[in-house]
Amino acid sequence: MTLRTAIIGSGNIGCDVLCKVQRSALLDCTLFAGRNASSPGLALARARGVPVTDRGAEGLFAALDSFDVVFDATSSAAHQAHAPALEAAGKVVVNLTPAPNGALCVPSLNGDALLKAGNINMITCGGQASIPIAQAMTQANPDINYLEVVSSISAESAGPATRLNLNHYIETTESALRQFTGCSNVKAILNINPAKPNVYMQTAISALAAHHDLAAAKAAIAKAVARLRAAVPGYDVIVEPHVTGDRLFTMVRVTGAGDYLDPSAGNLDIITAAATKMAEAIARAGGRRGAAPAVPQPMESVA
Repeated sequence: MTLRTAIIGSGNIGCDVLCKVQRSALLDCTLFAGRNASSPGLALARARGVPVTDRGAEGLFAALDSFDVVFDATSSAAHQAHAPALEAAGKVVVNLTPAPNGALCVPSLNGDALLKAGNINMITCGGQASIPIAQAMTQANPDINYLEVVSSISAESAGPATRLNLNHYIETTESALRQFTGCSNVKAILNINPAKPNVYMQTAISALAAHHDLAAAKAAIAKAVARLRAAVPGYDVIVEPHVTGDRLFTMVRVTGAGDYLDPSAGNLDIITAAATKMAEAIARAGGRRGAAPAVPQPMESVA
């Protein structure tokens, strides 16, 4: 028995989620929804034997009985339009857009508390990469008065929806930083780098305070990294935590699993891995489960 999931959004993130769901022993993808009948994403899903629809949200709502959990990999605006109706229909929505809907989630920090949530907000790639470290810094140094996180990603990994949602990316990342650290003065920055070959996702985390307990911070960061690596093996500290003046600084790199895009697209991998981990946790907790998948049946075939 597996937890039945649907994916809406046939871009980079939706395709990467599909690859991870199909690798999970606890999850099954029973519908893949997009809006472009000739998109590479729908072609990928069809080739993997997944029922597809090219009617987007309309196709998703026409097949409500076929899934219990929806991975939303559309845009911020689209999520805000259709997520309330999905929740009202009793579906769990795992939100991979930066829309400010739902309960902010970093699985390694508060995943267990959100197993019954109707809309689980996976924040952003930069949030997933930085928040566990930022929280560790503030736990070790409660008087931190400013936090700054700067993520750099390759242009190839930033699809149209990512570029369209930059304002919500900043707002949602900063909101989550405040919630998880208790620090009210925060800043989030995203750089999209067109360099070739692709740059790997890197995130720099800085924390300002009059005094720092560096040993305590290193110990807390090491624990946070170990928890993260359980879900994302390619998560590494590339600049060890250190203090210069009033600034505590470290930098991490995320190497993706290469499921759909190049391993340099760790920004996709860290958020899709987090989303998949939450869906698996819901399955283990006894979330609604459907029958094991039968022979794939085209639902709204675009073949």
